Amino acid sequence: MMERRTFIGVAGSGFLGCVPIVGAQPAGKVWRVGFLASGARPQDGAPPRALRDALQVLGHAEGKDVTYEGRWSEGRNERLDGLTAELLARKVDLIVAFGGPAAEVAKRMTSTVPIVVFSAGDVVDTGLIPSLARPGGNITGVNDPAAVLSAKRLEILKELVPDAKRVAVLWNAGNYAMTLRYREIERAAQALRMSVEPLGVREPDDFDVALAAMASSPPDALMMVTDALTNLNRRRVLDFVGAHKIPAMYEFDFVVRAGGLISYGSDQGQILALAASYVSKVIKGGRPADLAVEQPNRYFLVINLKTAKALGLTVPQALLLRADEVI
Repeated sequence: MMERRTFIGVAGSGFLGCVPIVGAQPAGKVWRVGFLASGARPQDGAPPRALRDALQVLGHAEGKDVTYEGRWSEGRNERLDGLTAELLARKVDLIVAFGGPAAEVAKRMTSTVPIVVFSAGDVVDTGLIPSLARPGGNITGVNDPAAVLSAKRLEILKELVPDAKRVAVLWNAGNYAMTLRYREIERAAQALRMSVEPLGVREPDDFDVALAAMASSPPDALMMVTDALTNLNRRRVLDFVGAHKIPAMYEFDFVVRAGGLISYGSDQGQILALAASYVSKVIKGGRPADLAVEQPNRYFLVINLKTAKALGLTVPQALLLRADEVI
């Protein structure tokens, strides 16, 4: 539902129709697009529907002009090297890398196959590319300026829970892009005169330790930084904060729809449509080195009033008026 709604909105705004044609697609060539991600393999074993639909709208018919090879590490980043090697052995013409770890491994393992990245954090700060305007090398795609957004999320959380003095931060400490987000939250907390409890996790078993730490000394609020690892374990986090009545801020609205309290972030459908536009540009002859990296142009505030009520929170009217959606 979320992907379809956003995809229609992006297509209707004219975004997909404005993709520049930077070259000619070789007549009769079928592009083999590899998809590499750290998350769980979907039931259909295919890249996200919104990505494939966007490419279809851009004129790349699945099974006719493009085919897909998908690989997912199921939250085990140590598997990414082998999965990338499988894609390269399959002679993919392009790799779409979802998330920082996937992008880093793809970059390390090939300097010739074009790579389109998304949801990989700030691609300059993480060292994936030297410049947004001129990426150089074989990588381009969608930037995720999450460092700045992390501070904004904490400000909103403080507005929702004004008495909060101590905030726990749950993030994947094995993901450099996510660690950058954590550091930004630390800096923002100092400005807001809040203390931070770091809850870094690296594998699924670490969540037991993190949740136990919160149970023994409950924070005033929680911020969960979203990547493949934390997303795969989001249900555990949602159930825990609900049972312990801990207000929590998330990065994406799908967590709020599943019972989370509040989120502020980009729309996944728009990100996937942007990523599809880069795949199309490469297919049409564009060089990643010359394709300036873009980022989402809007961020959405979503609040779950049912969850707020269960936590005993009264959402300020000013925050409700700014919300893009109230559940």
